[in-house]
Amino acid sequence: MRVIAGTARSLPLKTPEGMDTRPTTDRIKETLFNMLQTKVGGSVFVDMFSGSGGIGIEAISRGANKAYFIEYDKKALACIKDNLNFTKFNDSAIVINADACSAVDRINEEADIIFMDPPYESGLDVAVLRILKNAGCVTEDTLIIVEASIDRDVKEFEDCGFEVSKEKKYKTNKHVFLYKES
Repeated sequence: MRVIAGTARSLPLKTPEGMDTRPTTDRIKETLFNMLQTKVGGSVFVDMFSGSGGIGIEAISRGANKAYFIEYDKKALACIKDNLNFTKFNDSAIVINADACSAVDRINEEADIIFMDPPYESGLDVAVLRILKNAGCVTEDTLIIVEASIDRDVKEFEDCGFEVSKEKKYKTNKHVFLYKES
């Protein structure tokens, strides 16, 4: 796994050992950031269920002003910190060691983009969306992207008060792009 583009382009990133995390592949990450290219520069980016921190680091490398990294697992947290040190992005990063639901209150500014990649089939995507609906960090302009299994029913996301603006499907998973209902 590596940084695809920007100031840290081609730098390799560590991933946590074991099977507890599923790092987003470089190909999918590149596709995602190609879709986000006009939104990332100057943004406040939130990487929930960060794992290695690869998504948030990619955002900083491509010009995000700041990225929040939210991760509960201690091994993954150490990996994020190592990757931030290696890329020299510590000054642009806020690392929060907490579960995603309780961490929302610790995002103390409006987010431009929130990316979350919870364990598939865990129901954590819906639990976090219910909290984000009324969170101060989410405005009608905040783009929320949920990585989910290919067969995930997005109706549950709509039931949480979000509109699906698009879905990008891959072989086994997809990215669902959401905005708060107006």
